[in-house]
Amino acid sequence: MAITGTKQMSKELEKCINDCLDCYKVCVQTASYCLEKGGKHVEAGHIKLLKDCIDACLGSTGFMLRNSDWSGQACSFCADICMKCATDCDSFDDEQMKKCADVCRRCADSCRKMADMAAQRV
Repeated sequence: MAITGTKQMSKELEKCINDCLDCYKVCVQTASYCLEKGGKHVEAGHIKLLKDCIDACLGSTGFMLRNSDWSGQACSFCADICMKCATDCDSFDDEQMKKCADVCRRCADSCRKMADMAAQRV
């Protein structure tokens, strides 16, 4: 279901789009950082998860910007991946990884709210 309607939803939609774009940016930067850092930072599962989060955030943003009927499902999917990425990044004792985890959690929270709003409009 599309995410449109009330003024409150507009504010939440704008916040979610911004949080997704922030998460996209930080995950791209973090993936690059990991490739330079090496070691366990470049383990395949970790890099794949960062790339999945990058794609989910960018995709979810597109669904929301075009007011797609699928934006609620896209946001739910994005929230799940962002939480998984946050948990993974938290396993590193590293400032960049903690920053990525925090941004992923913020995005997951925003996306979960948007998905819930979309579900209520069905």
